[in-house]
Amino acid sequence: MSFPVYTCMHLVKGEDLNHHGTLYAGRTAEWFVEAGFIAAASQTAPENIVCLKIHGMTFTRAIKKGELVCFKSRIARVGRTRIVTLIEVWVEEHVAVRGFITFIHVDADGNPQPHGLTLTPETDEEKALDAEAAKLE
Repeated sequence: MSFPVYTCMHLVKGEDLNHHGTLYAGRTAEWFVEAGFIAAASQTAPENIVCLKIHGMTFTRAIKKGELVCFKSRIARVGRTRIVTLIEVWVEEHVAVRGFITFIHVDADGNPQPHGLTLTPETDEEKALDAEAAKLE
Protein backbone atom coordinates (compact mmCIF):
# COMPACT_ATOMS: atom_id res chain seq x y z
CA MET A 1 0.00 0.00 0.00
CA SER A 2 1.23 3.49 -0.78
CA PHE A 3 -0.07 6.76 0.59
CA PRO A 4 -1.18 9.84 -1.37
CA VAL A 5 0.85 12.97 -1.94
CA TYR A 6 -0.59 16.07 -0.24
CA THR A 7 -0.03 19.57 -1.56
CA CYS A 8 -0.43 23.01 -0.06
CA MET A 9 0.43 26.30 -1.69
CA HIS A 10 1.77 29.51 -0.20
CA LEU A 11 2.41 32.91 -1.72
CA VAL A 12 5.69 34.35 -0.45
CA LYS A 13 4.90 37.82 0.92
CA GLY A 14 7.02 40.60 2.38
CA GLU A 15 6.52 39.43 5.96
CA ASP A 16 7.95 36.00 4.97
CA LEU A 17 11.34 37.42 3.93
CA ASN A 18 14.69 37.51 5.68
CA HIS A 19 17.27 40.32 5.62
CA HIS A 20 18.45 39.11 2.18
CA GLY A 21 14.97 39.55 0.68
CA THR A 22 14.42 35.80 0.29
CA LEU A 23 12.10 33.38 2.07
CA TYR A 24 13.09 33.19 5.74
CA ALA A 25 14.16 29.68 6.81
CA GLY A 26 12.04 29.96 9.96
CA ARG A 27 8.87 30.58 7.94
CA THR A 28 9.86 27.73 5.62
CA ALA A 29 10.32 25.45 8.64
CA GLU A 30 6.84 26.35 9.91
CA TRP A 31 5.23 25.49 6.58
CA PHE A 32 7.52 22.45 6.18
CA VAL A 33 6.40 20.91 9.49
CA GLU A 34 2.77 21.72 8.71
CA ALA A 35 3.03 19.93 5.33
CA GLY A 36 4.64 16.88 6.92
CA PHE A 37 2.02 16.84 9.66
CA ILE A 38 -0.78 16.87 7.07
CA ALA A 39 0.63 13.73 5.42
CA ALA A 40 1.12 11.92 8.75
CA ALA A 41 -2.14 13.01 10.37
CA SER A 42 -4.21 12.20 7.30
CA GLN A 43 -3.79 8.50 8.02
CA THR A 44 -4.60 8.54 11.74
CA ALA A 45 -6.09 10.81 14.40
CA PRO A 46 -4.32 14.20 14.18
CA GLU A 47 -4.42 14.67 17.94
CA ASN A 48 -2.19 11.59 18.26
CA ILE A 49 0.65 12.92 16.09
CA VAL A 50 3.67 14.78 17.48
CA CYS A 51 6.86 15.89 15.75
CA LEU A 52 10.00 14.08 16.90
CA LYS A 53 12.67 15.33 14.52
CA ILE A 54 13.27 17.38 11.42
CA HIS A 55 16.01 15.40 9.68
CA GLY A 56 16.93 18.16 7.33
CA MET A 57 15.55 20.97 5.28
CA THR A 58 18.00 21.50 2.44
CA PHE A 59 17.62 24.56 0.23
CA THR A 60 18.79 24.22 -3.38
CA ARG A 61 17.74 27.72 -4.45
CA ALA A 62 16.57 30.99 -2.95
CA ILE A 63 12.85 31.70 -2.94
CA LYS A 64 11.78 35.26 -3.60
CA LYS A 65 8.86 37.52 -2.77
CA GLY A 66 5.89 36.92 -5.03
CA GLU A 67 6.78 33.33 -5.86
CA LEU A 68 4.25 30.57 -5.29
CA VAL A 69 5.64 27.63 -3.36
CA CYS A 70 4.01 24.22 -3.44
CA PHE A 71 4.71 21.95 -0.48
CA LYS A 72 4.33 18.29 -1.44
CA SER A 73 4.35 15.78 1.38
CA ARG A 74 3.95 12.04 1.61
CA ILE A 75 4.59 9.23 4.02
CA ALA A 76 7.95 7.69 3.15
CA ARG A 77 8.29 5.03 5.86
CA VAL A 78 6.39 3.76 8.88
CA GLY A 79 7.48 1.88 11.98
CA ARG A 80 5.44 0.65 14.90
CA THR A 81 4.87 4.16 16.27
CA ARG A 82 6.88 6.31 13.81
CA ILE A 83 5.73 7.97 10.64
CA VAL A 84 8.46 9.46 8.46
CA THR A 85 7.33 12.01 5.90
CA LEU A 86 9.14 13.43 2.88
CA ILE A 87 8.52 17.08 2.13
CA GLU A 88 9.50 18.78 -1.10
CA VAL A 89 9.01 22.47 -1.76
CA TRP A 90 8.46 23.18 -5.43
CA VAL A 91 8.84 26.54 -7.12
CA GLU A 92 7.68 26.39 -10.71
CA GLU A 93 9.06 23.04 -11.88
CA HIS A 94 12.03 22.76 -9.53
CA VAL A 95 12.51 21.41 -6.02
CA ALA A 96 13.80 24.32 -3.93
CA VAL A 97 13.77 22.61 -0.51
CA ARG A 98 13.70 18.94 0.47
CA GLY A 99 13.82 16.98 3.71
CA PHE A 100 12.26 14.48 6.08
CA ILE A 101 10.40 14.69 9.38
CA THR A 102 9.71 11.89 11.86
CA PHE A 103 6.43 12.02 13.74
CA ILE A 104 5.40 9.76 16.60
CA HIS A 105 1.91 8.39 17.18
CA VAL A 106 1.05 8.88 20.88
CA ASP A 107 -1.79 8.26 23.30
CA ALA A 108 -3.59 10.94 25.33
CA ASP A 109 -0.72 10.97 27.87
CA GLY A 110 1.94 11.47 25.20
CA ASN A 111 3.26 7.91 25.31
CA PRO A 112 4.21 6.23 22.00
CA GLN A 113 1.39 4.02 20.78
CA PRO A 114 1.22 1.78 17.67
CA HIS A 115 -0.61 3.43 14.79
CA GLY A 116 -1.43 0.25 12.82
CA LEU A 117 -0.23 1.65 9.48
CA THR A 118 1.68 -0.45 6.97
CA LEU A 119 3.63 0.62 3.94
CA THR A 120 4.97 -1.81 1.37
CA PRO A 121 7.08 -0.05 -1.25
CA GLU A 122 6.19 -1.39 -4.68
CA THR A 123 7.66 0.89 -7.34
CA ASP A 124 11.36 1.62 -7.78
CA GLU A 125 10.68 5.20 -6.63
CA GLU A 126 8.94 3.98 -3.46
CA LYS A 127 11.74 1.50 -2.74
CA ALA A 128 14.39 4.20 -3.14
CA LEU A 129 12.42 6.57 -0.89
CA ASP A 130 12.01 3.83 1.74
CA ALA A 131 15.75 3.12 1.67
CA GLU A 132 16.56 6.82 2.03
CA ALA A 133 14.15 7.19 4.96
CA ALA A 134 15.49 4.02 6.61
CA LYS A 135 18.91 5.69 6.95
CA LEU A 136 17.33 8.36 9.18
CA GLU A 137 16.35 6.02 11.98
